[in-house]
Parts: sequence; C-alpha cells; structure tokens
Amino acid sequence: MATIKSPATISTEFGIDPDRLLELGIIDTQLASDTNLFIDPLLLAESFHPEINTGAVTAYEQRFEWIVKLLIASKVKGDVPWRQVEKLFKFSEVSWTCLGYSSSVHGAGFGKELAAHALDTALEIVKLGITDVDFFMGLSLFEEGIGADRISDMTTNIILKDLVQLTQRVNLELGIPSKEFDVVGGKEVLPINPYTNDPLIFVPTDIVRDLPIATDWSDISRAVKANEDLRERVSGRIGEIWATMSRKDKSRVKAAALSSKESFEQLLEMLREVPKESYDFAKDENGEVFWAKLTRIAQEHPLKFQGATSPSSPEEAVKLVEEIVLQFQDLVENKGIWKELWTDEKKPRKEKAAQRLFFTVAYSYCKANNLDVTPEADAGNGPVDFKFSSGFNARVLVEIKLSTNSLLHGYEKQLEIYKKADDTDLGIYLVVDVGGIGQKYAEVQRSRLAAIERGEKTSKIFLIDGNRRASASKR
Repeated sequence: MATIKSPATISTEFGIDPDRLLELGIIDTQLASDTNLFIDPLLLAESFHPEINTGAVTAYEQRFEWIVKLLIASKVKGDVPWRQVEKLFKFSEVSWTCLGYSSSVHGAGFGKELAAHALDTALEIVKLGITDVDFFMGLSLFEEGIGADRISDMTTNIILKDLVQLTQRVNLELGIPSKEFDVVGGKEVLPINPYTNDPLIFVPTDIVRDLPIATDWSDISRAVKANEDLRERVSGRIGEIWATMSRKDKSRVKAAALSSKESFEQLLEMLREVPKESYDFAKDENGEVFWAKLTRIAQEHPLKFQGATSPSSPEEAVKLVEEIVLQFQDLVENKGIWKELWTDEKKPRKEKAAQRLFFTVAYSYCKANNLDVTPEADAGNGPVDFKFSSGFNARVLVEIKLSTNSLLHGYEKQLEIYKKADDTDLGIYLVVDVGGIGQKYAEVQRSRLAAIERGEKTSKIFLIDGNRRASASKR
C-alpha cells in the first residue's frame, strides 16, 4: 500500500460519476498518490480503445523490432548501432498516469545501470536467434530490478503519444479543466492534476493488471499446468526447471532460459499461455478504485467527538483515535459498510482494502479535527499501517489485520517494533474478522494479558465483525 496523503480520485475531485468512468473504460485513479496497477504490454492488443489496439500496439512492436535489428547489427559495445540502441532503450519515469507503487505520483523508470544490464541480457537472447519482440517482457522474469513498475514505465514511455490522444478524446466528454503542456516532443492540451499541476493522462481499464503477466511466475506455472499439450512439448531437464520455478529463482530462470534457443522459445510460449485478463474493476479485490464510494461514508455518518479534538497529550490522542475506531466498528457492523470488505464473489478483499477502508473513514474525521493521519508511515523498521499524531508527544500507531492472516505475530512483533521505531508506546491493534479466526484472537488476548501481568504497557485490541450478513428479510 503506497503512502496515501489524500483519497482524492478523478471522480471525487471533478464531480464525475465513477460508474461513468468505468463505462468509458477509464481508471478512476488517485490524484495525490499512485494507484497500484500497471500497464501490461501483453494486453495492448486486447483493448477496445482504437488508440491502444492500433496505435499503441504498432508503436510498441516497432520500437523493439528496431532495437533487435540494431543489436544484430552491432559488432561491439559503443559502436553506432549500440549507441542507437541505448537511446531507444532509455525509459524515464512517467508520473502523469498516477500508476505504480510509489508513495507519490512519481514512477521508477530505468536507470543507466539497469538499462545496461538489460541490454546485455537482450544481446545474449538475440545471439540465440530470438527476434520475437515479446522477449523483452521475459526479461522481467530473471533480470534483477525489472519488475512491475519498470515494465509499466517502459510501456508508458513507448505508447505515451497514444495515451495522450485517448485522454484528449475522452476529456471532450468529461470536460476536466485543461491547459497546454510540453509532452511527447510537442505541446498538447491535457487535463490538469490539481495535486501536482502536471498533466493528467487517462489509462484504459483493459490494459492494466495488479502485476504484469511476465513478472508473476505463479500465473505462468498455473497456465502451464492447465495446458496438457504444452506440458508434453516442454520436456526433459528444462521442463523440470519450469515446473518448480518461482519468482525468487531469477538466476536459475535466466540460466535455463539462455541455455538454448529452444529453451527461450519455450519460456515465451508459456508466457503467452497466461490468460490475457486485465484487472477486474467490478470485483476490485485489492481495493484499488473503491475510494470514490468510500469518501461519502464519513459525510453520511458524521462523528461528534466526546473528548478534545486537537489532542495535546498522549491520553487525549489515544481517546480520540479510539473514538474513530469505535465509529469505524459501528459503520462496519451496523451501517452496512462490511460490504466493502467483500468482492461480489463473496470473497474477502485483500488486507490492504480493509486498511484503505479504515483510512478513508479516519481521514475525513481527522481532517475535520486537526489530527494528522499518515497511512503506512515508515520509521526505518518497515511500515506500520497508520500513525495518528498531534505534536511529538501525542502519536498513536494503528495496525490492522484481517482474521485470515497471522494475528499473534502482527501484535507481538510488528506493532511493537513499529512503536519503538516511532518512539512511542501508544498503539492500537485492529482485527477485522472476515472468517477463519479460530483461536487466533484468543491467542492475541492471552499474549496481551501476559504482558500486563509482567508490568508492560500494552496496545489495546479491537475486534470488528466484518463477516457477511444475510439480508434483513433472512435474518
């Protein structure tokens, strides 16, 4: 979960119905921080947007076809073809789409050293006789440093002109305030992101995934296991290697893939077997785009604080945060907000969706009461989910866990480490029950009681029932 400073999205900021954006096939991205989705080049041809399935596909293929030809023509590093390749393989960060893992809206890009390593590997692949441009996607399976962010940035660089054209077409209907910017080698009129004053470039819903196909080995493994014909063709030692591969085995993948032309072609074949499915925005399992609905919750259910609204002491800060937690509990258990913890397929959303649900509620109340809330603050020992503060001495950390995860470890280890890192002994452990809790909650309570008996200061534990409810008529 990237650090989210504000839950503002395209729809909430500009008063657009989020369902209308979905109808137009445009992601309702966050404007002040990244939405954790990534453009996957293997999905470009599947897009229903003409700027993408024609223009972007052509731009992507032509860029890498030219790189392959130059690699073949190069005789030694530093010659004219090689220098041209280096120019064509220069991919800077592109922040205007608001996608990625960054804590702001700025991406990763390819640094000089990473680009050099990638080109060295690309040259090895070309020497095997591989000229299929999709092999550049395969690099992410075994090249350290090339992951979801950089694959997305690479693709965005190449198809930026097409994304600009798509944005201009769609904004004729949306009417978001625009101005002229210097982009893609010229001046273009584009919507303004009010949080950065940069251009805002729309991204189609049908070309993104939560992890691009070629960075997630588990998807490839599942596809191979489901394809009997492919399993028969992938035989011998190479077949054994593919069958036991994981994303962590990058050096092993690389050695196997580069052992022969046949081996690399098998890798590409398996890559293409992965179903070309974009992120499911209807399910929104990760809670990437349900912000627009959530921002209305606090407005519809205002909170009247009983204590000090600008806490000047640790005790006042804890009391205020506890009021927010209890309000959140009431919203989930009694006001129907439990629905936002579940997908339409009756599966609980991932933990970060619960974190975001709490943040959106807490943010609205804190903003109105001069209390600072920092999602996933990092003090050097890893991120705690939230840090509430009002001055140095009034800092309260909140850690959120779904009942499907390890509760005892989160309480005894994670939260306590984070408290020490932030120089505070004030913490709240928030458990959201979505099933499978068993004895986990009892274990955490026993751990807390034992700590109290030892004279230690402990974090209070809250349990929220986020399980699905039957309709009123069936209760």
